[in-house]
Amino acid sequence: MLNSDLRAYVLSRLLPRVQTPAQYLGGERNAVVKDHRSVAGRLCVAFPDTYTVGMSHHGLQVLYTLMNEREDWACERAFTPWPDMEGLLRQHGVPLYSLETFTPLAQFDVLGFTLQYEVCYTNLLTMLDLGGIPLRSEQREPFHPLVIAGGPCAQNPEPLAPFVDVFVTGDGEPSLPALCDAWLRLKHSAGRLLTGARGRAQRAELLAELAASLPFAYVPRFYRPEFDGAGRFVGMQPTRPDVPATIEPAVISDLDAIPLPVKPIVPYVECIHDRIAIEIMRGCPWQCRFCQSTVIKRPLRVRSVETIVRAALESYRNTGTAEISLLSLSSSDYPYFEELIRRMRDAFAPLGVKVCLPSLRVNEQLASVATLMSMFGDLAGLTLAPEVARDDMREQIRKKIRNEDLYAGCRAAFHHGWKQVKLYFLCGLPGERSIDLDGIVEMAETISRIGKEELGRYAHVTASVSNFVPKAHTPYQWNGMQTREYFRWAHQHMRSQCRLRSVSIRCHDVENSLLEGVLSRGDRRVAEVIELAWRRGARLDSWREHLVPERWWQALADCGLSLEETVHREYSLAARLPWDHLNVKKGRPWLEKEHGRSVQQLAAMAGAV
Repeated sequence: MLNSDLRAYVLSRLLPRVQTPAQYLGGERNAVVKDHRSVAGRLCVAFPDTYTVGMSHHGLQVLYTLMNEREDWACERAFTPWPDMEGLLRQHGVPLYSLETFTPLAQFDVLGFTLQYEVCYTNLLTMLDLGGIPLRSEQREPFHPLVIAGGPCAQNPEPLAPFVDVFVTGDGEPSLPALCDAWLRLKHSAGRLLTGARGRAQRAELLAELAASLPFAYVPRFYRPEFDGAGRFVGMQPTRPDVPATIEPAVISDLDAIPLPVKPIVPYVECIHDRIAIEIMRGCPWQCRFCQSTVIKRPLRVRSVETIVRAALESYRNTGTAEISLLSLSSSDYPYFEELIRRMRDAFAPLGVKVCLPSLRVNEQLASVATLMSMFGDLAGLTLAPEVARDDMREQIRKKIRNEDLYAGCRAAFHHGWKQVKLYFLCGLPGERSIDLDGIVEMAETISRIGKEELGRYAHVTASVSNFVPKAHTPYQWNGMQTREYFRWAHQHMRSQCRLRSVSIRCHDVENSLLEGVLSRGDRRVAEVIELAWRRGARLDSWREHLVPERWWQALADCGLSLEETVHREYSLAARLPWDHLNVKKGRPWLEKEHGRSVQQLAAMAGAV
């Protein structure tokens, strides 16, 4: 049932005064609208970024479909508004609402955030505040929504711990329905819901029962971080005997049994990715030491070719979208890859539908992959992630690829008419040397010259260089992040080495990367920094035009913290880390072993030089 009065007010008084009003309107093709009187529970999936980013996220479509397929739950959506809309909502006293029924966020049973990028953390506070929900978990009463959060950033939940009731680790498909159902049962069993101080105490008891019953649910209010006399984190202690000491991730054993969303919502406005997304595989067969995803998405699980093709066809019929993306961490490692591509060609080439692979593995099959993908006529560009350019550094990060395979794949792509190549690299890895930076430029220029041999002109090659942030639950989690001065020198060094006009060296913003480091590696004290920066105006910081780095560095200093302590500090293997109470498959002993091997290889590299 629509909140017709609120909708009418928004349409007449607010939307005529904002840019791209359609993103606040709802009513898109395949959106699901249910009468709240006909369901037991109401969930709003909240994406802490703008509509154009959130509607491009496959996971949101998956969970939205999963919950709406149930008759007893209504699932709706909300996104972070742009500053013009935020200002109008505040000026007119209008709460942030869901797109399906214009229901204020405070009226849902559960509000679920997906955390994909740390620099979006202040957006979560914006959405809570605009939705009429107290920022801090301890301030909420039983009638407030259960505020939950999951996604890759939940692997270190501590910087957001005071603001979130429950963090969910692992796969969302089994954990979200279980958590939502458990919360409703607990509230119903509580009888009369109290208010004020008694209500806050009652809510705490409900959350404790939740923490005790669901092994993947982390309720941070029941865990106390401990620090030594120098202010260094030394451990996390449960404050109640009925909550677990460590948290286990939820894991799907049979991915093929989980239905794909075949009626994805078709956005009204152009989004970052306007295409159908089909997840073909979850996890990765490789074990690159820098990659958090390969650790937290274990074990490797695949869908059948038949499931993928059938879901792609049904999605196309339900949307008319003329591009399909086959998603995984390493799509060409899908065990039935050639069969899948040929089946997709037979199904979609006659329809004029383009199929793309956003994540190709550089291996001996790359040349045949480029040939196969040319069947779809998508010859604009090939995207590859060599990460580094020299063999010894590649061994150190455990990215087992060969330059010969990369060059052969690019040659095959150019031979079939592909026009350009985009390469992803990392800068600031442990043990990095100037020759590693030189190698990035040399690799990009070599590929451009191969293009000239095949195309008759230099191919356009973009080397996109990210600044390395050592993430939680990776073998590099004990390493510190490089400094601002180092990254600036490295970027300038690479640009100065580039000689071909056909090669572009694009480096990620240093201040943005340092902020990502603070938010991904910090302990619970960083929550005060987030709230202070937000109260001083931090909004949509993942958008370059909105980020004001000085605001964050001042907030960090005002909270008694520093970049040296939060991002540049190295930990000993014996040290406890702020995220150690969250378990991952294989666990900390495996990470310690991989870290030790990395240290040995770094020593060998130094000796060779």
